[in-house]
Amino acid sequence: MKGTAVPPRALVYGDVDLNLIDGSAIWAQGMVQALARAGCAVTLVLKAPVRTGRLVDPLRALPGVTVRSPHAEGLVEGEAGMPAKQAAGVLARIDEPEPFDLVVVRGRRLAGKLSAGPLAGRLWTYLTDVPQSAAGFAGSAKGELRRIADASRVLLCQTEELRGFLESAVPATAGKSVLFPPVVVLPDGLQPRPGGAPDGRALKLVYTGKFAPRWNTYEMTSLPRLLAMRGVDAELHMVGDKIHDDPKDPGFATRMRTALETGEGVVWHGGHPRGEAMRLTAASDVGLSWRHPEMDASLELSTKVLECGTLGVPVVLNRTPMHERLFGADYPLFSATEDDVLDALTIIGKNPDVYTLAAERCRSAAAGFTLDAAAGRLKDCLAQTFPEPSAAVLAAAEEHARRSAAPGAPAAPPAPAGGRRLRVGVAGHDLKFFTRLLDYLRSRPDMEVRVDPWAALRVHDEERSQELVDWADVIVCEWCGPNAIWFAQRKRPGQRLVVRLHRFELYARWPRHLDIDAVDQVICVSPHYARLTHEILGWPMSKITTVPNWVDDRQLDRPKLAGAEHHLGMIGIAPSRKRLDLALDALEELRRDDPRFTLFVKSKLPWEYWWIWQKDEERAHYEKVFRRIRRSPVLSGGVVFDSYGRDVASWLRRIGFVLSTSDDESFHLAPAEGMASGAVPALLGWPGAETIYDTRWIHADPSAMAASIAGTVALDRWGADARLARDQVRAAYGLDEVCRQWTDLLAAA
Repeated sequence: MKGTAVPPRALVYGDVDLNLIDGSAIWAQGMVQALARAGCAVTLVLKAPVRTGRLVDPLRALPGVTVRSPHAEGLVEGEAGMPAKQAAGVLARIDEPEPFDLVVVRGRRLAGKLSAGPLAGRLWTYLTDVPQSAAGFAGSAKGELRRIADASRVLLCQTEELRGFLESAVPATAGKSVLFPPVVVLPDGLQPRPGGAPDGRALKLVYTGKFAPRWNTYEMTSLPRLLAMRGVDAELHMVGDKIHDDPKDPGFATRMRTALETGEGVVWHGGHPRGEAMRLTAASDVGLSWRHPEMDASLELSTKVLECGTLGVPVVLNRTPMHERLFGADYPLFSATEDDVLDALTIIGKNPDVYTLAAERCRSAAAGFTLDAAAGRLKDCLAQTFPEPSAAVLAAAEEHARRSAAPGAPAAPPAPAGGRRLRVGVAGHDLKFFTRLLDYLRSRPDMEVRVDPWAALRVHDEERSQELVDWADVIVCEWCGPNAIWFAQRKRPGQRLVVRLHRFELYARWPRHLDIDAVDQVICVSPHYARLTHEILGWPMSKITTVPNWVDDRQLDRPKLAGAEHHLGMIGIAPSRKRLDLALDALEELRRDDPRFTLFVKSKLPWEYWWIWQKDEERAHYEKVFRRIRRSPVLSGGVVFDSYGRDVASWLRRIGFVLSTSDDESFHLAPAEGMASGAVPALLGWPGAETIYDTRWIHADPSAMAASIAGTVALDRWGADARLARDQVRAAYGLDEVCRQWTDLLAAA
């Protein structure tokens, strides 16, 4: 991104040709319009030759949108659409003269080809064609998706269900997956269906799309005849010309075509562009999206359903958790079998109130899938991915340049915003607590970032480390270990050295060997540990500051699953000072009155840490704890152990309370992550807890914790408390806020 005056440049690959009933074409049209509204300069590269300007010309007319046809430009020969390998080469060629800031593509095959090329790192990949179950994930599929995730800056997921599944199956997708639902764009001039139930005429049913066995399209053709037997006059309008040739059912295509051509009450309109298909939908009363039960596990959301809702046309569809979340559990048109469909259509055919309720539910459900909503999502994502340059950072960079100006000093390339960028070096043996901050610093147009990765606490490439000393304006040492000592001994005059100290190092020997006079700022994650650092090491408070741990509040803020208010969560139970036993005390008290309370534990188990399991006192603690879980009749069935992994955001959807029962913590991120997810934190008073978390969440003992949790649920306060907790954590520890604090700190003179 080239500063505040120049919008990010987006390259989109897709097809917006004749048959816009096709999902990929609908996606391309919506993506281009949404990116343009979000403030991008968009270049659309067409997959196939243009056969009509009816759909492409409106995109060309949009401000900031350029449409390129590789076929017309002579980059591709022939009339066929480009296969993935060829498309990857063409996109790289178009990108080469002036690289784009983001490259938006749809589909696993093309993304896989691009992941090993020059566009890697800038991909915004929209994933749809992925396995829909764990059984479908062969090793090759996992490997390919991992490579795509590594090469993608952002992964756009159609549904929350798909995002959660991907994060659990392919850990590399966690932290990059962003919810981007289908976009519904009505053709110009198309008006929604007038309100009110059909009165005095046949009930008009409509289906648009392909004809395939699992889509129940053959069964749909019997509905007018079967409804007539129930006294409901109906006709079925079917739009589309793709009849699936199913190897498992060789006779399907013939039966389907016969039913379309001769079925009682069936009107087959054949294939039509999307605009005409939507006009036929708006002229109907009920849309059909009733599918075979095998489709209930789908992680994707039908755009046709949302189009019907936008047009004010209620839809018959299968009852699934995803659909219940959108339409409400009491939506009257959920159907699983043919009899269910007939019952639902009979009711609305004879009951105008039920029809009106169904239409309103569909309209409300579709409201979040408009072009404006999509543009808003993209605008938020773009702002996070491409921060605006800071005058303070640019001024600091110029000041460092003035101080270090000397014969032979390395020259910095000019900043995209027009000035010298601030040179930031980051050094450490383990950057897992710094990853998102590092991503953010690298994305800033006013900073240039280099990393010196140490192989171990004491092991590093001295030549590379010295190059960082010679180059950087500011050096950040993650961990106050041998790295901090090394850089403190070698820092240049005028160069700033920032050291982040964790609980681990405070009680180790390294800080005592650090020349604190050579350090400009020591960062602690909580006021309590800042005071301890001063008291234990004797360092001046003027050099110690608090910048909290970050919480990726946007990633964690996801809708809760049903029953979450009765689910307690712990993230990490090792070593023993995490005190799982105290959490069990609270759980026992809760389950004596209400067995719905359950404790979910997401953690490695203690024997997976060799340095813990080799200690006799640790083994004894956990043997006692697990024996208690097995033998307690109250705890039986009330403790669930989930595997350790990066899919924390997805896991937290089921959690209503996050517990912190430790003897000691420097910050304890788990309650903050829970708060960002919409869970209520419940802490025991470990030293310093009150300097990080509101005292309303801190309890004297497990009994008080249990009483508070029970009261919160019984008095129906859980939702309000969860909203308060989310607001608190976003203001104090949200990723944007912590990144702002780090930016100010690095820009300090």
